[in-house]
Amino acid sequence: MTTVARRPLAALLAAPLLRAAPARAEVPGRAPRLIVPYPPGGITDLVARKVADGLGARWERGVVVDNRPGAGGNIAAAMAARAAPDGNTLYIGFAGTHAMNVSLYKKLDYDPVADFTPVSLLIESPLALTLHPSVPARSLVELTAYAKANPGRLAFGSSGNGGASHRALEIYKALAGVDILHVPYRGAAGSNTDLLGGKIQGMFDTLITAAPNIRAGGVRALAVTGRARAALLPELPTMEEAGLPGCVFLTWLGLLAPAGLPLELRDRLNADARAVLAGEGMRRWCAENGLEPAPSTPEAFAAYMAEETRRFAAFVRETGMSVE
Repeated sequence: MTTVARRPLAALLAAPLLRAAPARAEVPGRAPRLIVPYPPGGITDLVARKVADGLGARWERGVVVDNRPGAGGNIAAAMAARAAPDGNTLYIGFAGTHAMNVSLYKKLDYDPVADFTPVSLLIESPLALTLHPSVPARSLVELTAYAKANPGRLAFGSSGNGGASHRALEIYKALAGVDILHVPYRGAAGSNTDLLGGKIQGMFDTLITAAPNIRAGGVRALAVTGRARAALLPELPTMEEAGLPGCVFLTWLGLLAPAGLPLELRDRLNADARAVLAGEGMRRWCAENGLEPAPSTPEAFAAYMAEETRRFAAFVRETGMSVE
């Protein structure tokens, strides 16, 4: 075994990137770990696995995806926060764990700012408002009217308390003035299964999982929550076009590491993450699944999360949104 092969992962990542492909080196010890706050199958897991594959290819060693669902992402976030800042543990953060949970939960076992090093924003995506075909509404206006006429009778699922689908639902309820029951699940897979089976009547779903169900006729889609129509489902109007001004919502995912990560290592991780997002295969996969790559500097990502935190704190105060 050569001397280079004994270098720790942090040293390899911090080395200057002088060529497109990384130098070949056998790196001993445990494989880098990417902690994911949701179970396999949903958008967070799928994006995490694409990013892990891309990073692993650049580093020429596998990156283990470690799914730790539960408590609106708080279990995974606390685990990541306690890890050593050596580059061997990374975390897929989202608006729940790094913008909203601080306003939703009385106590967190981590500090979303002090306990993490932002690396890069990864992707943004709108959601699709989907209904079980049994719901007698074929437009957003009709759904709002039906919900007002039947308060509390509609049940909408989500991927979990504080998750993107929950937050989008609460925004719709507040702006439209409707009473819809929220049913949280441990990830998107369970809520999609129950929506297709008619156990719940609706959901704000990611395009990556909604599109196949829409095309197969398993659900009816009314609108998307983006600022503009989605290239993946161009036939769907935005929520604003469909009659609800101000109803814009984008979910996002970002890459973080434990606090205390050396700046040189942070910047190398940022460069590698940005390279993965810029890859032709990754960009094509994102386009096919309604996702928009959104690489950023670590500083820009930190500012992005701070603004999201302020925005959602105001929303929680105004609406009284709760995880109970």
